[in-house]
Amino acid sequence: MKKTKTFLAAGTTMLAALALTACGGSNSSSGSKDVLNWEESAEIPTMDLSKATDSASFVQLINTMEGLYREKADGSQEPALATKETVSKDGKTYTFTLRKSKWNDGSPVTAKDFVYSWRRTVDPKTASQYAYLFSGIKNADDIQNGKKKPETLGIKAVGDYKLVVTLERRIPYFNNLMAFGSFFPQQEKAVEKYGSKYGTASKYMAYNGPFVMKGWNGSSLSWKLVKNDNYWDKKHVHLKQVNYSVQKTPSTAYNLYQSNKLDAVSLDAEQSKQLKSVKGYTLYPRGTTFYIQFNQYKNKYLQNANIRKALSLAIDRPALCKVLGGNNTVAKTLTPAKLTTVNGSDYINMIDKNDEQYATYNKKLAQSYLKKGMKELGVSKLSFKLLSDDTDGAKKSTEAMQSSIADTLPRVSISTQNLPFKTRLARTDAGQFDMVVTAWGADFADPISFLDLFTSKNAQNGGHWSNSQYDKLILESKTTGSNDQRWKDLSQAEGVLLKDVGISPLYSSTSAWIVRPGIKHLINLRDHWDFKYVTIEN
Repeated sequence: MKKTKTFLAAGTTMLAALALTACGGSNSSSGSKDVLNWEESAEIPTMDLSKATDSASFVQLINTMEGLYREKADGSQEPALATKETVSKDGKTYTFTLRKSKWNDGSPVTAKDFVYSWRRTVDPKTASQYAYLFSGIKNADDIQNGKKKPETLGIKAVGDYKLVVTLERRIPYFNNLMAFGSFFPQQEKAVEKYGSKYGTASKYMAYNGPFVMKGWNGSSLSWKLVKNDNYWDKKHVHLKQVNYSVQKTPSTAYNLYQSNKLDAVSLDAEQSKQLKSVKGYTLYPRGTTFYIQFNQYKNKYLQNANIRKALSLAIDRPALCKVLGGNNTVAKTLTPAKLTTVNGSDYINMIDKNDEQYATYNKKLAQSYLKKGMKELGVSKLSFKLLSDDTDGAKKSTEAMQSSIADTLPRVSISTQNLPFKTRLARTDAGQFDMVVTAWGADFADPISFLDLFTSKNAQNGGHWSNSQYDKLILESKTTGSNDQRWKDLSQAEGVLLKDVGISPLYSSTSAWIVRPGIKHLINLRDHWDFKYVTIEN
C-alpha cells in the first residue's frame, strides 16, 4: 500500500504485527474508559476501498469495514465474516461459509456484496490501482486487460451465505489477501446511490466493521469513529468513540499529548531520543521501505540508466538516516529486512550483493556514471525537481538529499517541492514529477507485495520503469509449482530492479510512539491501528 503510504499506503507483515499492552498509569485523555483521542499524520484521500492505496485510508477502512478474515496482532488471520473455509485438493477452489451480519443501516451483508465488490475493483472502468492483487483469480487479468467482462471473474455467490472463489493457479498468500481491505465487501445500493460521491465523505458510505465514521467531508482534519451497533461482534468492541485529528508537526502533537488532548503521539527523531524512558514508549516495525521513483515516461534524461545510477550513488543514506534520526535504517533493497524468512534466513540475503551497490554512497562512481550519462545525452548540466510530502520529516529528508547530490554532483541541480500527502499522491499518480520520494508498506508478508509494483503495466509504477526480464521473472514466480524456484525468481527479479536503478531504495523505518498507559489490547499492524479490542483501564 502506498502508505506510506510517504507514510504507507496498506498490508500484512507477519513479523511487524505487534500488540501493544501498555502497563499501569492513567486512562484516556478524555477521562473516559470508552473514548480515545488519536492522531493521523495525513489527510484521508478516499474511503472507497476499490480506489484506496494509502495507509491513512486503510487505517480507517480496517476499523470501519470487514472482510472474510481479520488480521491478528501476530500477523495471522482470525475468522471475521467467514465461519468456514474449504479448499479443493488442487488448491484452486475456495468455498467460504459466511456468518449472518449486517451493514450499519441494518440490511444483511451477503455473498453477493463480495461478488459486487471484487467485480467493481477489477473492472477497468473503476481504475483501481490495487486491481493487480486479484491476479491469479480466474479471468482477473483478462478482465483488467479488457478481454473479458467483470461478470466472468472467478467468484460467485451460492445463496446468501456461501461464497466460491476459483483460482487459475495456487496463490501461496491467498488467505493474507482475504484479510486485506481491497477484498472486503461493498454495498451495491450505497455505491449506486452515491455515484461519484461514494467514498468521498463519511456520509457517502456503508459500513460493516466495528466502527462507523462520522464528520469527515473529504478534506477534514478531524473526524470520529463511532461504535457500530449493527456490527456482528459488537460485544467485543469496548470503545464508544475514537476522535481523530491530523497532526503534521510532532512538537504540536506531543504538546497535545502532554495537555491530555491526545492519547497517543508519533515521535520524531529528536523526541524519540529524549523520551525513550517515558512510560508507553514503544517501537513498531513498519514493514516499509522509502525510495525514489524516477519519471522515465516524461523525463528523457531520467530514461538514461547512467543518470539514475549517478543520482542514486550520490545519496548518502547513513547521513540521511542520521538527519531523520529515530530508528530508520539504510535500505539497499526494495523489500525490507525481516519481512519474510526463507529456509531459516532473511529473504533479502538471497539478493546478489553486487546488485545492491547502486544504493550505496560512492562519490567517485557517481561522478563517473554522471559523466558517462551526460556524454550519451549530449548535455553539460541537468536539473530535476524532487517531490515529497509536507511533513517535518519529509522536508528534512528532501533537504538532506538535495544537499548530498549537490555536494557530489555539482553539475546537477535539485529543487525540492513538499506538498500535502493527498496532493503529492495525486501528482505522483498523474506522473507530474521528475523524482518523487515515496514509500510502500507490505500488504502481506511476502516480497511480491513490493515487487509486483514495478512490472511494466502496474498502476503503482508511476515512474514507468519497464524491463522485460523483470516482468518474465515475476510472472514465472507466480506460475511455478516449486517454492524454491519461486524464491529464486523473486530475488533475481529484485536484483534486476536494483541493478538498473528502476527505483532507488533509501531507508526502512521503525516508528516510535508514546501511548498513554492504561490503554490495552491496541493492535499495531505496520502503523495501521486496529481499535476493535481496545480497553482503557485506570
